[in-house]
Amino acid sequence: MADDKPNMTDYEAERRDFRLDVPEHFNFGFDVIDKWAEDRTKLALISVAPDGESAQKHTFWDLKVQSNKFANLLAGLGVERGERAFFMGPRVPEWYVATLGMIKAGVIPMPATTLLTPHDIEYRVNLADATVAIVDLENAHKVEEVVADCPTLERIILLDGNRRGWVSWQDEMDGLSASFEPAEPTRSDEDMIIYFTSGTVGPPKMVLHTQASYAIAHIITARYWHDLKSTDIHWAISDTGWAKTAYGKLFGQWTVGSAVLQHNAQGRFDPDLTLRILTRYGVSAFCAPPTVYRMMVLGDLSQYDLGSLRHCTGAGEPLNPEVINQWEEGTGLTIYDGYGQTETVLLVGNYRCMTVKPGSMGLPTPGFDVAVIDEDGAELGPNEEGQIAVRVSPERPVGLMKEYWRDKDAMDSCMFGDWYLTGDKAYVDEDGYYWFVGRADDLIISAGYRIGPFEVESALIEHPAVAESAVVASPDDIRGSIVKAFVVLAPGYVESDELTGSLQAHVRNVTAPYKYPRALEYVSELPKTISGKIRRVELRQREVERAGS
Repeated sequence: MADDKPNMTDYEAERRDFRLDVPEHFNFGFDVIDKWAEDRTKLALISVAPDGESAQKHTFWDLKVQSNKFANLLAGLGVERGERAFFMGPRVPEWYVATLGMIKAGVIPMPATTLLTPHDIEYRVNLADATVAIVDLENAHKVEEVVADCPTLERIILLDGNRRGWVSWQDEMDGLSASFEPAEPTRSDEDMIIYFTSGTVGPPKMVLHTQASYAIAHIITARYWHDLKSTDIHWAISDTGWAKTAYGKLFGQWTVGSAVLQHNAQGRFDPDLTLRILTRYGVSAFCAPPTVYRMMVLGDLSQYDLGSLRHCTGAGEPLNPEVINQWEEGTGLTIYDGYGQTETVLLVGNYRCMTVKPGSMGLPTPGFDVAVIDEDGAELGPNEEGQIAVRVSPERPVGLMKEYWRDKDAMDSCMFGDWYLTGDKAYVDEDGYYWFVGRADDLIISAGYRIGPFEVESALIEHPAVAESAVVASPDDIRGSIVKAFVVLAPGYVESDELTGSLQAHVRNVTAPYKYPRALEYVSELPKTISGKIRRVELRQREVERAGS
């Protein structure tokens, strides 16, 4: 097992003394990957096949050589520094090679999930004036459907196989040089990567990060929250199109020298297969979204030998206390919840040197001055609900995005005085712990009461009949709005009036009586973004439309 001494042993001292050294020049590909590659045997990547039975292992040296070749491929196609590349690929080694090659060449990758539709692709390519598209064979037809409507898209590269009109990875890579020298050194403030927001409320926005704001600053995520060492094997469950990959499978992990595991999962999530992979490949650090943990705790965790696993984290949405308790009962391990955004690295988290309060987001990370503020920008006292904000003056923190690219209105709306506004509501308790309430847009106001959906959802999931839930405001003539819950039932349960009454009574008992859902609707699944976040806005709109009909 990897060294199990926490990286951070004194939270207050670390917060006080922490500084990030940002050099004038920095390139993640050259300064991290190639540096670790000096030891040609050091393991970097375990790429697991869909069935979980076999895997390819790659050293940092392998990644250095292959990423240099891909940088040369781009140069040979005339792709210049600063051009944008739409990149949609599965969880395969080529994804890493291409990403690192683009970073070395100064080409800006725009990672995208394979779940995107042709319309989604057209929107992203045209919004960014992308000149390159890199796609796998299974999804190539999506690009072909819209390429005629993407005037800037000049080069299309196929990750696997051959197809007429495409540059073939397998035909081109073997003959290219394993050495690559950029025309000039990369500045640490140079544009590096564009992620699109999840689109939980409106159309996805382009989040532009620099080498410093992402590649360097994710050391905060990996060192303190993931608690990683160079001896660890870390697995973060994430699609390659999500910013969660940058959080858990790329920058911070390889900065500290840990190996990364990826599984090219196919189809619906399989909790049994996931637990078997954890066992088979000796994963020591694991990070997954709440949905994954919720599904895994429904089974018998005692069937699996998880002896190599020493540290677990959760992110994407807040993790309900009941799931944390069930995971600890089944594995003996605590899930350390964390909070960050596509626009940032980790902002608030639970760390191994502190007591975890189940359901809390934890404490602010070293390197960030985080607060809960009111509408005037004043910091609020204990247990007062407001918006989570990050102080950007007098010094802008390393780890915050450069900007919402080409969207001045969005940028203006998220900056208020000395603060960057996250758009998320929370409160801080007497011990300084942060507690998530919900997106500012998700807050429910019923008969004058302000109700955060997460608290109601957490109460519902404590009930054995509930596998997943989403809570929104539903229009009401008397109260203005009422609390409505959409519930996905756990296996073995069927909807009934008796069950509805039981769920309502349960919420009354564990929260304030006014917070219980006056209406429940049983559904087979919840609407989610391509990154797996619940689209409460869609459920709210559905309720508004029903009320108006």
